[in-house]
Amino acid sequence: MPVHVASRRRTTLHRDFPGALILDVTSRAAEPWVRLSPFYPHGGIPVPGHPDRTSQSVEGVWQALKVFATEPEDFTKLGVTTMKGIKRTVRRLGPPLGHRLDGRLLGYEEARRALYLPAYRWMLDHRAADLVGELRDLAGRRTVVLLDYTTNGDVADLSAPLSHAALVARRVGEP
Repeated sequence: MPVHVASRRRTTLHRDFPGALILDVTSRAAEPWVRLSPFYPHGGIPVPGHPDRTSQSVEGVWQALKVFATEPEDFTKLGVTTMKGIKRTVRRLGPPLGHRLDGRLLGYEEARRALYLPAYRWMLDHRAADLVGELRDLAGRRTVVLLDYTTNGDVADLSAPLSHAALVARRVGEP
């Protein structure tokens, strides 16, 4: 059975997915599913382009390499273990110029492909493989719905943030 992705804010989940196992995989989820959140501090996550650095979380990689007109990369974000205070926001710093990799600024889609996807995939395969396997087993027996704040699973769709739950669902469906 496929794994579905739905908004955490959706109010019709039980009607739309009768009998489904509904699992929140956001930073507000309960154990063990919170470990699928990109904010979760697994530790030891390789930072693309920086062989000497690791991050506590996938979100730490994403935020650390973001560059703003008024602020360069912020490698302190790699060490955040609280799942709070990790975001570097447009409201505070203005629009980002991109993400720096190997001395050059990447556009948003390129950064998703070169930074976020490899970091998140590494985390799934090396820090949460047990949960991916459990989801695979569960999905073989019943409908599973993963909750996230966004449901955009298309890396090229820049109109909405990328859903990590969609990445999990895709990974669960792979051999």
